[in-house]
Order: sequence, then structure tokens, then C-alpha cells
Amino acid sequence: MTKTRQEIPLSQLFPGMYVIEIIRKEDNLKVKSEGYIVHKSTLKKLADSGIDRVIVDPSKEKKTDKIDRILPIEKTKKQADNKRAENSVSLDAEMSKAKILYKDAKSLQQKILSSITEGKEIDVKEVKNNTDAIVESIFRNQDALACMSRLRIKDEYLVEHSLNVSILMTIFAKHLKIDKRVIEQLALGAFLHDIGKILIPDNILNKKGKFTEQEYLQMKEHVNLGVNILAETPDISAIAMSVVQHHHERLDGSGYPKQISHEDISQYGRMIAIIDTYDAMTADRFYKSAIHPIKAFKILLNEAESGYDEGLVEQFIQCIGVYPVGTLVKLNSGKLGLISQLNKAKPLNPFVRVFYNTRLNQVIPMAELDLSQSKHKDQIDRCIKPEDFKLDLLKFFQQAFWN
Repeated sequence: MTKTRQEIPLSQLFPGMYVIEIIRKEDNLKVKSEGYIVHKSTLKKLADSGIDRVIVDPSKEKKTDKIDRILPIEKTKKQADNKRAENSVSLDAEMSKAKILYKDAKSLQQKILSSITEGKEIDVKEVKNNTDAIVESIFRNQDALACMSRLRIKDEYLVEHSLNVSILMTIFAKHLKIDKRVIEQLALGAFLHDIGKILIPDNILNKKGKFTEQEYLQMKEHVNLGVNILAETPDISAIAMSVVQHHHERLDGSGYPKQISHEDISQYGRMIAIIDTYDAMTADRFYKSAIHPIKAFKILLNEAESGYDEGLVEQFIQCIGVYPVGTLVKLNSGKLGLISQLNKAKPLNPFVRVFYNTRLNQVIPMAELDLSQSKHKDQIDRCIKPEDFKLDLLKFFQQAFWN
């Protein structure tokens, strides 16, 4: 079916309409920004951002309670300036520290898992020192560790998943302006949230196919196993423990292990549920391929009515960005690059470090483009995976940030 297009003034836009492009009146720039308008407040935000007209697809118009809500809203210049002021150091300066932190944290995670299988006690002080260092790095410049979390190795999922969830939990809690002392406890709990899985038999933990009913019951036991391990470990706070206890609970009571719901799940439990699911969906594993962040956001939103806190899901998307730092993208020009910095004022126009030209089939000099600047006519065409172009992503991360 051919897509229908209709250009209308912003004044004629209302919730339920599907937007294809937004047009900024100051420079008549058209920006691809597909998605539904959900709330009337969105219209004011678009107007405040200088949007004058929009191009809509009338054939997709529907009721607001059925809407897929991935439509980034441009924010004010003041908000963008505030974002830049949040970082006390540059991305490049923090990246060298983040690389070491990430490597050390992976080693520590492996050490913890080995200790559990050997029946040894976890050294919580060592773990806390590590997660506190992660929190400090994120407060200096969160994009560094966010970028590191996009480097994944299929065979190290259990180790990297817990570390990445800790990083995302810290970034999200910082976005929500939670007290830093609480954030440190959340980072610790997130780092340890899946430790019970090490006691699940490998034939179940690494099974490619669908679980039998008995296998699924065993798999779900990893939460209780983790809680039991930490219950015997000194110096674990109630906040950190709640993260471990609640990461598989859902608002409608369909989660596990306690099937608690709504008011019985704390804000921190609701946060870890979103983050844990998002990171699992966007990770490559030996039995499934990763999905792109945008698709993961859509799934979380579609399931928000029953499983996840809708307001927190929307906050998480704003926090992580439509194109998260470290995402590999193809531009309209054919260039490939890595998202190096978000642009909260113009979420569809982040900073991209380009390194390859698909039209020339060759590496090009590394350069960082601010897609919000009018001199850069390039726009993001789509998110891609390294294997789409037979690229060594680790090599290009090293070139982009570590050399």
C-alpha cells in the first residue's frame, strides 16, 4: 500500500495522528520523525521547539489508547545547554577510565560467580568499591560507560548483562534525580541482580529452544537463589536487596517469584524490571539475535499497560535516547558511524563519529558530525548491525574513542 502524505499546519495536529516529518519554520528544515502524537502537551512542545508544520499519514490515524509512542520531542536550547553542563569531563577524557572500569568490573563479576559456585562468601566491600567507581564515572560523563555497554560478546552474556544493567540503572536513576547515596545502592543491587543464575544447571541456562514447564520453574528459581545468597552476605542494604527481589515482578502480578503487583513493587523494582528487559532484548546471545533499541522501546511501551510502569518507560526512553550512545548507524550519505553523544534538544540529530563510507566501500578519516548543525545535511537513515557490512565493531570503537 502506498503511504499517503499530507502537509498540515501544527494547529491542525491532534492526538492520534501519525507524523512522518516535522518542519522547523526558522530554516524550513524537514526532519524525519515518525510516530504517533499521544498527548496534547506534545503539541505545545513542538510549537516551543519552532515546529511550524508537519507531514502526516492520515491512513494511520487511530485512537490514542492504541498508539505506538516512539516520537521524540525536540526540547529547548536551554535544556540542551543544561545537558552539556552536566558533564564535568569530555567523552574522550572519560573513555580511557571507563575502559579500565568496564574491564575490571567484568573480572570482578566473574570472580563473584566463581565464589558462589565454590560456596565462598561475596566480598561486598569490593563490589561496592567497584560500583561506586561506576557511579562516579557516570556522574563525570555518562556517555563513556554507556558506550562501553554496547560492546558485547555472546559468550559472556551473564557477566556483561549484570554489569550493563548496573550502568543503565545508574544512568536512569541519575536522570530521575535520585539521591546519589541511593544510586550507589541501586548500582550495587543491579550488579548482583542475576547472581542466582550461576546455580541454575547449564543445560537449562543455555538452552536454545523453549523451556519445558519444569525447566521454566527451575529457571525462575534464580531470583530466590540470588536472594538467599545475599541474605547470608553482610552489608547488603534493603534497597539493593529489593532490586534483586523484584527484577522479574510485573505490575499485573504475572511476574515471579512472588507474583506481587502495583503498590507492592517499589519504584526501584519497577526501574530494574524495565532495564533488565531492555538490556536482555538488545543483547546478542548464542541462541538469539539482538534487536535494535527502538524496537525494544516499542515492546516495552506495548507491554506497559500490564507489565511495566508506563511513566517510567517513557522516562527511560528520554534518558537513553532514541539512538543510544554506542549505536551503529548508517547516514543518508552512505557513511557509517557510532552515536557518540545524545542531543536532548534535537533527539533525531545526535553526534555521530563516522569512519566508513559504504558507497566507496572503504574506511574514511574519523570525524565527528553534529547532525543538528545546518552545515551537516546528513541524517540518520537507520540503525545497523556490524555484520550487515562485515565490520569489526570493536576495532572501530578503539579507533573512535581509545586511540
